[in-house]
Amino acid sequence: MALLSTVAPQAAKAYQVDCAILLCLAGGWPASAECAHARAVFIRRITPWPIEPPLQIWRCPMGVSELAPLQITAPKIWEASYRNGQALGEVILAQVAEGGADIDISGLEFDFVRSIRVWDVRYYSHRERGRDDDCSESYNMRLGTYGTQGEFGWQRMTPAAAPQWVLPSRRCSSSSWRRGVGVEWEDHEGTHGYEWVAY
Repeated sequence: MALLSTVAPQAAKAYQVDCAILLCLAGGWPASAECAHARAVFIRRITPWPIEPPLQIWRCPMGVSELAPLQITAPKIWEASYRNGQALGEVILAQVAEGGADIDISGLEFDFVRSIRVWDVRYYSHRERGRDDDCSESYNMRLGTYGTQGEFGWQRMTPAAAPQWVLPSRRCSSSSWRRGVGVEWEDHEGTHGYEWVAY
């Protein structure tokens, strides 16, 4: 009688989506299934409601432990992730402190994280009938940015501070409005990109 042996199948290695966002953003969103998914999550998070930080770096463990941080540059993270066809998910896992990165990301090589800016905009302008010189604006705008260690926060903004892709025109007409959420970023080489979601 032959003995049957059962071997438990190995679980497929899943990747943390925020690690994929970090790596794909650094590399300029290269064409791959992982990066397409990461970018879709990045954009979906800013789509109302609620508006979330598009990169939640506290969910991407990069350090081996609190005492021995993994100190490598973003381009090296990028290179290591794709060397010899390794998957994005093969990032070292560790305990993560919520609210910021679990390693020191204050260096220039992580400026691409701090380049992410989220614009939440409700803007309305109108001209009173028969009064060509009187334009009235009302707005509720805020800007979400990342701090030195990847912590995310909001601050109130004015229309004058918004880039043109956020408010293409402040020309006063009988009535104009713009409402939506946008996100902009730079990859590790400084290439700028943005996405606007009107609602």
